[in-house]
Amino acid sequence: MSLLTGPGREHLNGHKDETLHNDIVLVKPKKEVFVPLNNGSSTKVDVYVNEGDKVFVGTLLARRNDHFNVPIYSPVSGVVGAKKNMMHSVLKPQEHLIIEDDGKYEKVESFKPLDYTTATHDELVNFMMEAGIVGCGGAGFPSYLKYKKPENINTLIINAVECEPYITADYRFTKESLEDTVLGVKALLKMSTAPKAIVAIKKTKKELIAQLKEAFKTESNIQVFETPDVYPMGWERTLVYEYCKKRYNRLPSEIGIIVNNITTAIAFARSLKYGEGIVEKVVTFSGDGLKNPTNVRVPYGTKVSEVVAQIGGYSSEDVLVIAGGPMMGKTIPTDEFVITNYTNAITILKNNPVEAMECMRCGRCNDACPAGLLPVRINNAEKMKDINWMTQLRADQCIECGLCTYVCPSKIDVTEGVRRAKRALALKKG
Repeated sequence: MSLLTGPGREHLNGHKDETLHNDIVLVKPKKEVFVPLNNGSSTKVDVYVNEGDKVFVGTLLARRNDHFNVPIYSPVSGVVGAKKNMMHSVLKPQEHLIIEDDGKYEKVESFKPLDYTTATHDELVNFMMEAGIVGCGGAGFPSYLKYKKPENINTLIINAVECEPYITADYRFTKESLEDTVLGVKALLKMSTAPKAIVAIKKTKKELIAQLKEAFKTESNIQVFETPDVYPMGWERTLVYEYCKKRYNRLPSEIGIIVNNITTAIAFARSLKYGEGIVEKVVTFSGDGLKNPTNVRVPYGTKVSEVVAQIGGYSSEDVLVIAGGPMMGKTIPTDEFVITNYTNAITILKNNPVEAMECMRCGRCNDACPAGLLPVRINNAEKMKDINWMTQLRADQCIECGLCTYVCPSKIDVTEGVRRAKRALALKKG
């Protein structure tokens, strides 16, 4: 535990300068895009197009139809191909719909634009659902559910913290989309029914802080909230506690708060203005495994391998390809997977294997855990396949922030052990 930052709050080397100050680079797929039909948590998807159909940017392709309602829109214009099982960033093969990109990017209006100032609360929620807006900070959770029945909400928190190393996509996208940022935040604030909103951002981002304050200067109910430069400040629970010094059980709405990522607000603004869903993403490609780290704007469904090739390629023959950031992301055994509509980063690092030693019983992983867990004990319980012990240690509460592995002097991948324990408990629940 750091005496300066407190439990579960570590200052990390951000490696942000590699991509922080460069303009976003436009990247297009070579020939095909592969649209994921689910994200690993759902198999109930209604597909509305057939092989050989002509589609446009914004054509409704399919709809997730289980306990969530999430439409899927085409990111390119072209011809529908076959379906294909291929690797997904959830670390297992998923069904994808192939679209042969014609390179024209002809658009259709997916739905009618909406003036949020005159729309009712229910109209805004239904609009967000039909726009397919999901959490763009890497979670992919359907955003409309947060606003469906807001009760006693006192604050909307817009999360622009972006605390994980290497990732600067939110920063660059916000900086280049200030008008849409304002529109999106104001629309979300109306949906939340809260009397005020804060835009939370690290205090080190001086230039963007000044721009945001200027952008919101006429909005007395929207303030910029500066946070410490510590990790995982962007985690919902950490951020909420930093703001109001309150804890909650399951959801921040229990204490009157709704949280959304800032790029989700931008995506919502664009859907309100143009009648379009999320068809492209701004994604940070960074790490010492790349020759030219940069932020890219790319149609979702584009293969990671194609993006890497277009921005200059790998700097080493042996690299780790991580979907997400180096702390919370998942290492994928291939670069033949695609950008999803909620991907925010691909981190590529040179593979420098580290030999782990026996656990020293120092307890640093326990001190560092922002969720208040005992990672080393969960890791041991998983090794012993003791489900009851894993349950008692609340392994399912782990947020996979990676701090336990980061602080371990023995270089043990504690996080991976806890992930396995979480999976074991999830399988038990069925």
